[in-house]
Amino acid sequence: MSVLPLVFTSGWASGVNAYAVVLLLGFFGATGLSDEVPEALQRPEVLIAAGVLFLCEAVADKIPYVDSVWDSVHTVIRPAAGAWVGALLAGQSGSLPDLAAGAIGGSTALASHAVKAGTRMAVNSSPEPFSNVIISVAEDLGVAGLVTFAIFHPEAAAIIAATLLVTGLAALYFLASRIRRFLRRRAQRREERRLAGRLGAPPPD
Repeated sequence: MSVLPLVFTSGWASGVNAYAVVLLLGFFGATGLSDEVPEALQRPEVLIAAGVLFLCEAVADKIPYVDSVWDSVHTVIRPAAGAWVGALLAGQSGSLPDLAAGAIGGSTALASHAVKAGTRMAVNSSPEPFSNVIISVAEDLGVAGLVTFAIFHPEAAAIIAATLLVTGLAALYFLASRIRRFLRRRAQRREERRLAGRLGAPPPD
């Protein structure tokens, strides 16, 4: 069970930014700073792909409404990445069954992804764009800092990740009204675009 704290923390971080997790873990393994990282995460093609996708997310994640679309696309990707990384970490150490580690990593990633996506919906209900940038930078720094901390102090990092997850889920409860406001506004925009498309269509023959 010694790898469980790292699996849990990487799962939480994957729900926020899966590409950063793969990139950081691969870097720590490739540079020899950690023996817990499997070779699959250290492969050059994996690191290059994770780096490119991380840059794409770094841009999309800071643009109002685009960030929510990006989150919607990653509803499956982030939990799958959390499960994949968790299973790889468990297989590397041999201390936790792969399926159990995948379930822990995937479910934790799904929960933290829900917190991230819900928070962004609440933020996007506000007209100003600066909060998106601030929250995105804070998320990136939080993932980088906690994954780095988990490499050297996995148990303490897992406690921090669990605290952040519980706090985030509690915050979603209080942000529910703002999230509903965002969803109504998005539905209204879709209806306006649909009506505009109808009005701009050429008359039938």
